[in-house]
Parts: sequence; structure tokens; C-alpha cells
Amino acid sequence: FPRDDFALARFDGTALYEYEDPRLGAHPDWGTLVFNTGRNEVRNFLVANALYWLEEFHADGLRVDAVASMLYRDYSRKEGEWIPNEYGGRENLEAMAFLRELNDVVAHEHPGCFTIAEESTAWPGVTRPVSEGGLGFTFKWNLGWMHDTLGFFSRDPLYRNYHLDQLTFAMLYEYSERFVMPLSHDEVVHGKRSLLEKMPGDLWQKFANLRALLAYQVTRPGKQLLFMGTELAPYREWDADGELEWHLADDVWRQGLACLLEDLGRLYLERPCLWRRDHEPSGFTWIDCDDRDNCVIAYERRDGDQHLVVALNLLPIPREDYRIGAPAAGSYRCVLSTDAGRYAGSDWPPHETVRTEPVPWHGRPQSMRLRLPPLSAVILEPAG
Repeated sequence: FPRDDFALARFDGTALYEYEDPRLGAHPDWGTLVFNTGRNEVRNFLVANALYWLEEFHADGLRVDAVASMLYRDYSRKEGEWIPNEYGGRENLEAMAFLRELNDVVAHEHPGCFTIAEESTAWPGVTRPVSEGGLGFTFKWNLGWMHDTLGFFSRDPLYRNYHLDQLTFAMLYEYSERFVMPLSHDEVVHGKRSLLEKMPGDLWQKFANLRALLAYQVTRPGKQLLFMGTELAPYREWDADGELEWHLADDVWRQGLACLLEDLGRLYLERPCLWRRDHEPSGFTWIDCDDRDNCVIAYERRDGDQHLVVALNLLPIPREDYRIGAPAAGSYRCVLSTDAGRYAGSDWPPHETVRTEPVPWHGRPQSMRLRLPPLSAVILEPAG
């Protein structure tokens, strides 16, 4: 918390809320102070503050920022600048106990609310229940997914085939925690550019990339978070002291993007296979994650008998008769293409319906040939 003399710092002339020893109570990077979570009074104050936001402002959930800086006593500190815990370790046992208490109280008092940890290390059990030795958060902020995915989409398509792993790597640790996939304020400030301006190419390519990114976010495992104003695709970075570029809402590109987000939201609600098994390996299967030459990825989302097939063409080249393995024999229909005219795309139409063929592909006995528009995501489901 800040050192401002009108706030909590040395509130009564002593280190009341913070640790007295600067090796525990001062954060070297941010110039801020650290709450002394070893004191019952401080923990009660913080838990009461959390409940206040939920009860008085009716927040749906709480995000705890920079959790790693709380968990490690040596976080961003050199040797000799930190104090080990009572067992000689680097873990902050008081902070661990506080986070568990916070999550337990929120879950008990407001079972419909959730807590999210922005934790930047591989600390185990962030979303494991407290009763099983975890910290008890509902979700963990997937910083790795956000960094890698935006890194991929910001690349010139000419070089994307060398970096397809930036899209696929996150699935290797997907089930280690319950993740939220954020496209948040952290990535659109301090010279990082807005989401739209991260995208390469002319205006058409920028919007095509952005539409494909949003469809990818919605259809892969994990919960989604969009920063305010994403539907406006602003040119400028987020300005905490300014307002959103509301005048862009009448632009045909933004109207198309808003229409896409509406349809993706409806699709998500109506197809439980997109969310019911988010945290189970049975809910997601790669069909192809290694076609670097064409820069196409395809995967299946499944919940029992219901499933969807998603194919992303990540180059500005249309694909005719692109073959992928099919989860089952029969007909598939296209339920959404991000390149559709209603989304301000080029309207290069995929096949409305395709039939599978008994041609083994991608380790499956059946396959189907798709038309994939440039820089697009195509979503299909069984037609029967």
C-alpha cells in the first residue's frame, strides 16, 4: 500500500499496518509498504475490506494483484535484504495464512462470488481448495497465456509459422490450475499499444486478427476476461485519466466487432462444451497443433455427446479444401466464421455444410475438407 502520509503508513506514528523491519515491510520495486499479515487486526481489516466491496458494491469477484510479492519473502530482494521465515525458508507463511482465510471467508459468506490471483510464478496449488492445502482462489490469472498469445498475434504473418508454439504451449500446463485468460489493462498501457494497434498489417488485417484472437479466447479452455472498451477496438492505449473513444462505436469495423462478440457470447452460453469441462482434459483435444507451414491450428471442445470443431487460419491466405481429422463420421455445419460480412470481414464463405470422408487424417479414421478464410476462426458442429 502507498506511503502517503494521509493514508495508512505509520498510521499512529508507528508501523501499525506494515511490518516495522523494512526487510519485510518495504517493497523495493514499487516504493510501497507491505501489510503485516501476521497481525490479527491487519488480517481482519483486509478481510472486512474485501467483504465491503462484495456487500456494498455488489462486485461479482475480487482480483488480488501481485500475489507472488506476498508469497515470497525474497521477492525482488537481493541476498541480505530479506528475512527467512521461522523454518529458514523464503515462503511468507503469514501471507499464505491470510490468503487462505480471505478465500475461505469469501466462499462462506458469498458462495456465488469468486477470487482471482494474479500470481506470476509456478507456486503450486493457487486454486486448490484450502482443505487440500491450497490457497483457495477460484481462478488464477493466466499471465503466460496472455503474454504468449499476444506475442504471436503481434507478429508479422510472414514469421508466424516459426512461432506457432506461442499459441499451443499454454495447453501443456492448462490443468495445473483453474485459469482465467485475460486481455487486460496490463497489456494496453505504458507503450504496449492497444489490442488493435498490436496487430500487424492494414486496417482490414488488424481487425481480422483481432476477431480471430477473440474467437480463440472464447473457444479454448479457461474463463475469459475482456478489458472495458475492447468492443470499441480503440486506437489509443488505455488512459486512466481519460475516457473511452465512444465515437468509434458508429464505425462499421467496430459494429462488426461488437456483433461478433455478441454472437460469441451467445454461442458460449448455448454450447456447454465450451465451458462445462474447462478444467478437465476430456473437454479439449488437439486435432492439429503443428501445421507450421500453413499456420493452421484445429481442436475439439467436448462435453459428453456434444462437441465443436474449431479451426484457425492464422495467415492472410485463404485455404481451399484444407483437410482435418474429424471427431466423428457424418455432416458438420459452420456455426460461425469470424470472416463473415456481418462482422465486417471479407465474407469469403466457408462451406455451410461438409461431409466427412473415410480418409484417415490426424490419427482419426474420418476427415473433412474445409474452406478457411484468411486470418479467421471457423467453428463447426455436427449437423445431425
